Amino acid sequence: MNDSQSTARTSSGSRVKFLIGGLLIVAAVVYLIASSMQASAQYFMTVAELEEKVAEIGDRELRISGAVIGDSIQYDPSTLRLEFVIAHIPGDQKEITAQGGLAAVLHTAVNDPSQPRLKVVYTGVMPDLMRNEAQAIVTGRMGQDGVFYAEELLLKCPTRYEEAVPDQAMDG
Repeated sequence: MNDSQSTARTSSGSRVKFLIGGLLIVAAVVYLIASSMQASAQYFMTVAELEEKVAEIGDRELRISGAVIGDSIQYDPSTLRLEFVIAHIPGDQKEITAQGGLAAVLHTAVNDPSQPRLKVVYTGVMPDLMRNEAQAIVTGRMGQDGVFYAEELLLKCPTRYEEAVPDQAMDG
C-alpha cells in the first residue's frame, strides 16, 4: 500500500465520521426543539370548549378568552387577588365579524345569562382595562375546584380602539 492510498482512506474515513457526527448533532437539536415545544404548548380554548372538555384537560396550561362580567370583579389591593367571571365568546374571527364585531360579541356575551361562564382568579396588579365587556385572555390552569387560576392576564377593550380606527380600515 502506498502513501497516497493510505491518505485517501484516512481522508474518506474522516469525512464519514464528520458526517455521522454532524447528523447526530442535528438530530439532537431537532429532538430538543420538538420536546421543548411540546412541553410548553398551550391549548387555546373558548369557555364553552373548556366546559365540554374539562375532564380531559388535566393539569395542562391553557389560554382562555372571554368577556369580563363587570359585576363579578372583586379586587383586594392588600393581597393583589383579583377575581372575576368571563362569559363565552366565539374563538373564530369570522364568526365574531359575522356577529357584528368584537364589541358587539362582548356586549352580547355579558348580557346573555345562558352563555357558559368561568370564574377566574389572578394574583397581580389589577390592569386599568379591567372593566365590564373587556375581552380577557387568561393563561393558566384549571383548578380541581372549577376555578381557573390565571398566571397571565391580557385585556382588550374594543370600544377604546375602534374609535381611533379610520373608516376605511374597518371596511377591510
